[in-house]
Amino acid sequence: MYVIAKILVSAIVIGFVTELARRFPTYGGIVAALPLVSLLSIFWLSVQGENSATLSKFALGVLWGFPATALLLIIVYVALKHSVSLYLAIGLGIGGWFLLIMIQEFLMDYFKKAF
Repeated sequence: MYVIAKILVSAIVIGFVTELARRFPTYGGIVAALPLVSLLSIFWLSVQGENSATLSKFALGVLWGFPATALLLIIVYVALKHSVSLYLAIGLGIGGWFLLIMIQEFLMDYFKKAF
């Protein structure tokens, strides 16, 4: 039952955001930038009985992913402003995201060993 509810709620949220973005791109972007997925995920994890430690680790993971996601969006924005095709812009953004995630992982391992 939870799976069906999660799918329906998620589909409604995505549908709302895309319709808003179609009519009002700036406002759609602002709403899309809200932590809807993160908060929904925390909510569903909690409903399914996950403990606070798991929810806390999930929230930290979201924080670790934020800089790379911001870089992805910056790359896509700049590429589209320079008339790069959408698919190439997204590919470049994903490449930048992946590279920054790898750099973050390397730095995290380095500092764990150093301290």
